[in-house]
Amino acid sequence: MSQRDATPAGQTRPLILLVEDEASLATMLRYNLEKEGFRVCEAGDGEEALTLVAERRPDLVLLDWMLPSLSGIEVCRQLRRKPATRDLPIIMLTARGEESDKIRGLNTGADDYLTKPFSLPELMARARALLRRAQPVPQKGQLSWGDISMDLAAHRVTRASRPIHLGPTEFRLLQFFLQHPGTVFSREELLDAVWGPDIYVEPRTVDVHIRRLRKALNCDTESDIIRTVRAAGYALDAESAA
Repeated sequence: MSQRDATPAGQTRPLILLVEDEASLATMLRYNLEKEGFRVCEAGDGEEALTLVAERRPDLVLLDWMLPSLSGIEVCRQLRRKPATRDLPIIMLTARGEESDKIRGLNTGADDYLTKPFSLPELMARARALLRRAQPVPQKGQLSWGDISMDLAAHRVTRASRPIHLGPTEFRLLQFFLQHPGTVFSREELLDAVWGPDIYVEPRTVDVHIRRLRKALNCDTESDIIRTVRAAGYALDAESAA
């Protein structure tokens, strides 16, 4: 880790866990991340990554897919199983560029996915965007609809008094839906509202996070409140709340 833990203004700089077994790439990424103001700790394999996270929770993980001893996919899966790291922001880095691989990575729990070789400015932009989304929502108050309640100050969600555990992207997605119940939004509109207009994310990414949000919200006896509108997009379905 770098020696300075805080900015001149006294604010703690984000800590990024870089999980990469290719030494030259890890050195280059660390140099540029620290140059951009991040603190960095490194792991060369999956087991070491899990150990470091258990010792000190980072603000974001840059996770290579192909790792010795334990793959990045399995590391991601294990992090998502634990309550303490269920909402830890994760960007998957991999040479596997097929759409099926991207979908698998996102379905496993990654918040974002970059295919090697990637540009450093894009990586920095995606990391900053994900860190922004992971921050507690500054607004006070609550949003509610049907049996769902969202406490913006405490960053908590319940459904029928049952705690709902959401990652940062799913939280912002649900917040947007709660602010606009009954309105149908296209994938592109959701990308602009939740991910931001300056970040390029493939439209199919929305589908993955919608599935993740549905899984968190819906138990066997509860209705699916996210309505899929064919060829149009998604909406918080007013009829399901009745």
